[in-house]
Amino acid sequence: MTATPRDTRTPKRVVPAYVRGEILCDALVTFDGRGGTASFQAPDASRVVSALPLRDPRRLSDVHQLPFSEIVDYLDELGRHLVLRSNAHLQQALEHSSQWSDMTTPLVRASFQQLPALFSADSVRQLAEATIGVPYLEGWVKRAMPDGRVASIRAMGARTVHVIAGNSPLIAALSIVRNAVARSDAVIKTPSNDPLTALAIAQTMAEMAPGHPITRHVSVAYWKGGDTQVETALYQPTNIEKIIAWGGFASVTHVLRYVQPGLELISLDPKRSATIIGPEAFESEQTLQEVALRLATDIGALNQLGCVNARVVYVACGLAPEGLDRLNALGEAVYQQLQRLPEMLSTPAKTFDPELRGSLDALRASPEWYRVYGGRDGEGAVICSQLDEPVDFHRSLSGRVANLVPIEDPADAVAYVNAYTQTIGIYPESLKTTLRDALALHGAQRLVSLGYAADPDVTLPQDAIEPMRRMVKWIVDEQCDPETVIPLWVSHANSAERRPA
Repeated sequence: MTATPRDTRTPKRVVPAYVRGEILCDALVTFDGRGGTASFQAPDASRVVSALPLRDPRRLSDVHQLPFSEIVDYLDELGRHLVLRSNAHLQQALEHSSQWSDMTTPLVRASFQQLPALFSADSVRQLAEATIGVPYLEGWVKRAMPDGRVASIRAMGARTVHVIAGNSPLIAALSIVRNAVARSDAVIKTPSNDPLTALAIAQTMAEMAPGHPITRHVSVAYWKGGDTQVETALYQPTNIEKIIAWGGFASVTHVLRYVQPGLELISLDPKRSATIIGPEAFESEQTLQEVALRLATDIGALNQLGCVNARVVYVACGLAPEGLDRLNALGEAVYQQLQRLPEMLSTPAKTFDPELRGSLDALRASPEWYRVYGGRDGEGAVICSQLDEPVDFHRSLSGRVANLVPIEDPADAVAYVNAYTQTIGIYPESLKTTLRDALALHGAQRLVSLGYAADPDVTLPQDAIEPMRRMVKWIVDEQCDPETVIPLWVSHANSAERRPA
């Protein structure tokens, strides 16, 4: 993606920058959309970058003085303003998503329809309490220590940059909710495949509550990832304390060069997910169809654009002919269930990788090694390996394409798990308990019931970390009374008698 001088001959969609309630549309340059999609114009970030950081950290005191109840009320009210049918900014974002998003329009619409629930009072309270604890967000929490000192602890907000991914509009929304709960200041760098969602929410904030502290502590801008002129100026400890980086390998790599003392990277980096299915899936035709529907959901949700989606599926059916027959029956059933998923959950892919299509066609020539169901019209496909290893191109599976791999025992799947493995959908439920310790030691980060891989709870750990606890700064105030805490200036021999009983 390249930036070129402004082209006044051809009108293009303008994506303004939003800086603490102010819309900036000056010094426009043209950016090509990802993968050669429609271009758009945005302010030259090198001209905007000086306005993005909160240079005086004392200006965060306004959000720290807010009662938590006011933060809850603000976000709840914002959610009421984020109803798609009445929000012009979201409607425009939906309209233009067809130009840039990897998601189809029905999936973007379904994501926007989830926004009010994400901002609801109940959801915000649950997020705050489960991830940090409201008392630590409201003020200083005292803790008596064994040596007699009293510690007061508070979770303080930070000056942050959120480098968000564009595979789901909900990432932009979640970043804004987390920023408000943490009482932080956020500069949100939007991705080229979703430059409008964060902007639409920020514009709604400014219209709903101009001048409110939460409104003043959000900025949204687009620049090309890796633009050293912008990032060298912005990513300095005097400007930014934490960078929360989502997305692909390139996004994280661009940020890594700037990490230094005083500037922390919280990496929600790209992962792969997997599935393990035990022999219980074949106990009856009814069970097989239920497993097929659950697996199709894990494959097809969000059109397989997420890290959470199933791609390689290890099936404990054995490699004997009768076991492979069961595997193939499951694969065909999964393909059929993929085609029946509702469009708010999954649709045929917007674009289907031609190289992947060629690989599928090549496999059809070797039915003794692979059975391929579907994939001729870009509607998704299921590859059933007839030997106990994934296809060579399993890292490229996309567009609702999965690979079912036969294994003798569910435990055999553990060997395929590593630190890149995020979510593992498992059937039946009892199998999770059997395998979870071994899977965790090998690197798995989330185990979930089959069918729920793409429905995570945002209050739980993510990528083996607790993002909200990392986003805040944990500050300690220690009170040490020489009568109860032995001073360093007094020898331990002489002061042992004074230690409290």
